[in-house]
Amino acid sequence: MTLTKIKTPIKVRGDNSKESLGLVHVITGDGKGKTTSSLGLALRAIGNNLNVHMVQFLKSGFTGELYSAKKLGFEIEQFGVDALKEKQKHLQEFADKTGAFVFQPDIKEKDAAMRGWEHAKNIIKSSNYDIIILDEINCVLEKGLIPLDDVLEIVKEHGKTELIFTGRDAPKELMEAADYVNVIQRIKHPWQKGIVARRGIEY
Repeated sequence: MTLTKIKTPIKVRGDNSKESLGLVHVITGDGKGKTTSSLGLALRAIGNNLNVHMVQFLKSGFTGELYSAKKLGFEIEQFGVDALKEKQKHLQEFADKTGAFVFQPDIKEKDAAMRGWEHAKNIIKSSNYDIIILDEINCVLEKGLIPLDDVLEIVKEHGKTELIFTGRDAPKELMEAADYVNVIQRIKHPWQKGIVARRGIEY
């Protein structure tokens, strides 16, 4: 792909109205950067005084964005099964910051995923947020842990809230219903050379 060479000024008109919000983004693929991309969008939105909320499916434990979000004034809620266990113990954050992650079998994550989806539906319907990020929901859908038809119904009826769906293996039906679809392709990854996840880069 070659870049267009600009010879004369090109003025791109923007839209500052919240009335233009309400589009649906899907960020998928096997490359690194799906959650990272959604967090970049959140950073931009907060800088423009938009209200942002993120629901993380399948994830539990310490990641740097949990602390960044607190500083920036938006909330990230984790609905991985281990995260819910910690909430039940009334802990504010995970004590383990060693960088060890445990991926539970799908069947163990089903109830947690459904709780996360019920919560997500409620906050979408509340209209309290301009942008809602549903992190790793594509994986949850691919695993069949929440009903795709229910998600597609919300996509049709979500009003002026911008919705961001992240995670690999996004269902075809969701991509067809979306306004933006970005597929992040892995060409090279340090894991292929035995380099483990690094704090501040991968988590």
